[in-house]
Amino acid sequence: MRFAIVCDNEALKGYKKDWGFSCFIEEKNILFDTGARGKILMENMKRMKIDAEKIDVVILSHNHWDHIGGLSALKNIPIVYVPKSFSNKIRKKCDAIVHEVSEAERILDGVFTTGEMGTFIKEQSLIVKTSKGNVVLTGCAHPGLDEIVKKAREFGEIYAVIGGFHAFSDMTSIADIPLIVPCHCSCYKKKMKKFFRERCIECGAGKIIEI
Repeated sequence: MRFAIVCDNEALKGYKKDWGFSCFIEEKNILFDTGARGKILMENMKRMKIDAEKIDVVILSHNHWDHIGGLSALKNIPIVYVPKSFSNKIRKKCDAIVHEVSEAERILDGVFTTGEMGTFIKEQSLIVKTSKGNVVLTGCAHPGLDEIVKKAREFGEIYAVIGGFHAFSDMTSIADIPLIVPCHCSCYKKKMKKFFRERCIECGAGKIIEI
């Protein structure tokens, strides 16, 4: 299973970095979040040879500009999954069928949403089954990465967590997870690298994570 980081605060040589996050799951044709700007989203996808026309599902983690800003550049998307708390204004910007997410549910075979989590900032995360275990994708992990992981464990053993972790710093609560990929807004990347060592890898637009 290949997870392609399309938008991130950091970038590999030849790619554009920008504050925000977007990840494309190649075998599922799912785009998780869209970054902040459509132009950068499309340019990075083109360089990664990702055909926007083949995206079957867009999943938006939460209603923040740096995760939904690239949505306007995507056309003919069949369906967009949004948390129930999304405003009607944002829903109308989706050029697609809008599916409202409240509770945990199946999206495709082997792909699940945690459901809308959190209180002040509501957010959904993604769970993708792979041959090595489940991969958890987070936008910013505003509800708390520990709470998201706790929910994700209900779906089976977790192999990796990829995405924005915000201010999360309790490494011991995820110490058993084999692969940690802090991206975007993660505040303690250096601390995580020191704790997890080779199990923690750097993120960046243009990076392909093969699991």
